[in-house]
Amino acid sequence: MVIIVTGGAGFIGSALIRYLIRFTEYTVVNVDKLTYASQPEALESVESSERYIFCQLDITDHKSVLEIFDQYRPSAVCHLAAESHVDRSISGPSEFIQTNIVGTYNLLEVTRNYLEKHRLLKRNFRFLHVSTDEVFGDLGKNESPSTEASLIRPSSPYSASKSSSDLLVQAWGRTYNLPFLISHCSNNYGKWQYPEKLIPFFVNQALSNKSLPVYGDGLQIRDWLHVDDHVSALMALLTNGVVGESYNIGGSNEQTNIDIVTQICDSLCSLDKEFNREYVNYHQQIEFVKDRAGHDKRYAINAEKIKRDCGWQPTTSFETGLQQTVRWYYQRFYNESK
Repeated sequence: MVIIVTGGAGFIGSALIRYLIRFTEYTVVNVDKLTYASQPEALESVESSERYIFCQLDITDHKSVLEIFDQYRPSAVCHLAAESHVDRSISGPSEFIQTNIVGTYNLLEVTRNYLEKHRLLKRNFRFLHVSTDEVFGDLGKNESPSTEASLIRPSSPYSASKSSSDLLVQAWGRTYNLPFLISHCSNNYGKWQYPEKLIPFFVNQALSNKSLPVYGDGLQIRDWLHVDDHVSALMALLTNGVVGESYNIGGSNEQTNIDIVTQICDSLCSLDKEFNREYVNYHQQIEFVKDRAGHDKRYAINAEKIKRDCGWQPTTSFETGLQQTVRWYYQRFYNESK
C-alpha cells in the first residue's frame, strides 16, 4: 500500500513519515516543495528505507502531481502541505492563498480524476486533510471549547486560507463523493519545529542572549499538543475515522503565552545547571511588545469525538513534553555553535 504525504519535510509531516516507516508497512511518497520551513534533516533516519520516496514539487503544479499519482497508485493521501505562520500571513498573504487554497484545490482535482480512473480503489481510499483549530476563531475565557460543529470564524489570512481549503474538501466530498476526513489540531510542539514557532524561537532567543518579545500582555491562551500525539491521532483517523467527518485533535493543555515563556526560562536555567554552564537569569530577557494585529485571545477544542470514534488519547503530559522539547533544542543549539 502506498500513502502520499504532502508537506512531508515539514514539522508534522516529517514526524508522520518517521512513524509510517517505523511502525507500518506503507510505502511513503513524500511530496514537498522544500520551502524555507522544511527540515530535510528530520528525515535522515528514513532516507535509506526502500519504502520511502521523495518527490520535490509544488502541489499547485497539476501535471507533476498527476504524474506522481499515476506512477505510485496511492491508497491514501495525508495532506499537510501548507503555509502556517500567522505573522507571515499578515505581512504577505499571497503565498498562503496559493499554497493553502489553490494547492488544495489542485490536489483534490488530481485525486478526483485518479479515483475516476481507478474506481476499484475508491472504496478504501482516504483523503485526510490536516487543518487547524484556528479556523474556529478565538474564544472568551469562559467559553466552552470549540467542537466540530462550531462556526468557522477565521481571524488571520492564515486561518482564512485554511478555512477555505476545509470548505473545498467538504464540497469535493459532497459533489464528487471523494472519501475525505478533516482534522483540526491545536498548537503542536516537539523536535524539528522550524524556529519561527513559539517554543524553538524563544529557546534560541534566550540562548543567544536576545530579547524574549511577548505580544501584548502575554495572556493569550493556546491548547498544546505534542507532535507525536498528533501523529498517532492521524493514524487513528486513517484506520477508524468515519469518511466525510471532521475531527478535533487537542492535548487538553491550555496555557498562556507568558506561562510558556516562563516555563522555557525555568527549563533553560535547570539545563545550564545540569551542564555546569554559567548561571543566566533568562527571565530578565522577557520584554512585552506591541500586540499582533487581530491577535486571537484563546483557542481551545473539544476532542471527545476522536476519542469516542477512534479510541485515541494523547499520552504525553505537557510538563514532560515541554521539558523534553526544550532539552532537544538546547542540545541542538550548543552542538551547532561548536
